[in-house]
Amino acid sequence: MKVSLTVNNRKTDIDVEPRTTLLDALRDELSLKGTHAGCEHGVCGACTVMVDGVAVRSCLMFAVQGEGLDITTIEGIARGEGELGIVQDAFCETHGLQCGYCTPGMIVAAQALLRQNQTPTDDEIREAISGNICRCTGYGQIVEAIRLAAKRMRESNALRAGEVAE
Repeated sequence: MKVSLTVNNRKTDIDVEPRTTLLDALRDELSLKGTHAGCEHGVCGACTVMVDGVAVRSCLMFAVQGEGLDITTIEGIARGEGELGIVQDAFCETHGLQCGYCTPGMIVAAQALLRQNQTPTDDEIREAISGNICRCTGYGQIVEAIRLAAKRMRESNALRAGEVAE
């Protein structure tokens, strides 16, 4: 079955079986390996992508369901070739990652949160990442990373708007 997907602002046509998950299409057909396969039951969050700005488990969605939707993977979060996005940089700076397996899903979930709410409380941050399992960090540094990213996004928006950042 032919499906047209818009992934990271690039439209592409692929042939997939109707039962192919979005996760498998991203990894196997589009070679976007940053979206990780974990439990493949929607529990761990390693496969989180944004679909129309909302964090979604790509293992629970068929590729054909992505037709006409805007899909963003971890590869689409970066500012440009070889650059880190604000959330990615904050994760590095605060050591919000260890083994790195959950990191793409965590960053995408954080990005989705911060697109809707640039002043989240710690409770709102914890709620936004509650579907993403990390076995290494204890989540404290992840929450710190998202808090830092939110601050930097607010400052960046203030500077773009011609205001003086705090």
